[in-house]
Amino acid sequence: MAPPAVDPRSGYCAATRSFRSKRADVPLPADRDLDVVTFLASRRHAGTVALVDAATGRRVTFAGLWRAVAGAATALAAPPLSLRKGQAALILSPNSVHFPVAALAAMSLGAVLTTANPLNTPAEIAKQVADARPVLAFATRDLLPKLPAGLRVVLLEPDRLPSDPAAVVATIGEISATTPDPARRRERVTQDDPATLLYSSGTTGPSKGVVATHRSLISMVQIIMTRFRLESSDRTEAFLCTVPMFHVYGLVAFATGLLGCGATIVVLSKYELPEMLRAINEYGVTYLPLVPPILVAMVAHPKPLPLGQLRKVLSGGAPLSKELIEGFREKYPQVEILQGYGLTESTAIGASTDSAEESRRYGTAGLLSPNTEAKIVDPDTGEALPVNRTGELWIRGPYVMKGYFKNTEATQSTLTPDGWLRTGDLCYIDEDGYLFVVDRLKELIKYKGYQVPPAELEALLLTHPEIADVAVIPFPDREVGQFPMAYVVRKKGSYLSDREVMEFVAKQVAPYKKVRKVAFVTEIPKNASGKILRKDLIKLATSKL
Repeated sequence: MAPPAVDPRSGYCAATRSFRSKRADVPLPADRDLDVVTFLASRRHAGTVALVDAATGRRVTFAGLWRAVAGAATALAAPPLSLRKGQAALILSPNSVHFPVAALAAMSLGAVLTTANPLNTPAEIAKQVADARPVLAFATRDLLPKLPAGLRVVLLEPDRLPSDPAAVVATIGEISATTPDPARRRERVTQDDPATLLYSSGTTGPSKGVVATHRSLISMVQIIMTRFRLESSDRTEAFLCTVPMFHVYGLVAFATGLLGCGATIVVLSKYELPEMLRAINEYGVTYLPLVPPILVAMVAHPKPLPLGQLRKVLSGGAPLSKELIEGFREKYPQVEILQGYGLTESTAIGASTDSAEESRRYGTAGLLSPNTEAKIVDPDTGEALPVNRTGELWIRGPYVMKGYFKNTEATQSTLTPDGWLRTGDLCYIDEDGYLFVVDRLKELIKYKGYQVPPAELEALLLTHPEIADVAVIPFPDREVGQFPMAYVVRKKGSYLSDREVMEFVAKQVAPYKKVRKVAFVTEIPKNASGKILRKDLIKLATSKL
């Protein structure tokens, strides 16, 4: 039987009421017994330097990287660490050249990698540890006090200090220098085994663990390498890592994907504009992945900034406005802007613009990634819609998560039995196959690309003795994208001030989750089933802008 006809212009197939990616499929390895680390290490390329520490200039070659990964894996598998397949290992660290070594060594053993934001509070980290149950943590010295007691620690530092606590079992310096043992018994790791457990707010409510398999990561590595056409390139590209490696975007690109194609990764431990510019110029950076607030800062600068050999800027986290793209083009005509759309649940990129031409479609998130199908589904009727109609985006591809960790209910409401991921984003696909993200069904607040679930802040605010009811909404802001704003109903007789509300939250959450604006109301608008009508509150808040 002939396959159903697909419109070559939009990728829409009327028979299946779905869209197919217009990009050529990338080849995926057929071998079931393959882990992402073996896959990456086996890639052929002409690169020599894998990682550069932007602060110190320290370089790690590819030979040195894979030797360190093999040595670290040997040490992790042996007593006293004895890390086994299926056990979780936590990384709590800012970006560093040690991060990929820890991540790859753990995943090569079949252990499941979970990461935490270093800005999170000890209480937030304890909650994740209680859910993921890691058997050991990789952490930098200054973050040790944030870890719950009882976790064994591998320090992400070259050496120990006499003052280090007893929980420190080893350092990354020691385990990386271990002689790899080719004779050690390896547990069989397959493409279907879980590789990462990253925490995302999912489509609703508090944070949930997203399980991605080795297959998800391998397919995303292939998509990333194809997107940048790096394997066939005769020049070594240098990428500046400004995005956090604990986030899906940073982990997939910098701790895995790009290491398979010979690119050099220049690692910034934290983003500051002067330091970023110094690194771009000093290390000949050609690609700059970033989140929109960094782009805003570059455009807002009175004079064009010195960008050396930079050729491409890759933005992810939130769509860019026409004004921002045009402002950037005007100031930096030699640099192409590319965009990507993705979720933790899709192991990063689901759509992207891969050329200046594609980016000229203002407002688009790009064409669907290779090996990807999409549906636009009417959220009320469940009907799949054709070109230029807005509905919830569903995507299907080899990189979609396995499910939410220990949460069947959330998995069933997000993944359909036939493998479609309901993204929770309202989108349409135009007649040329470009995806446009219109709004979030998801209610997540995106602060500088970080996710802030309103439900989490509402639960916290309701513990305040003078608050009767509350709703938290995203408030638009040019610099950070959105920040949390709270609508508060005071209890009878209370004179609670907006400053007191903000301080109450600030003491208990990571800085990016702070409530930065408060309004007092007599009641919170809700629908018949008691769900907060956030749309009405957003309208009310923004009508005064």
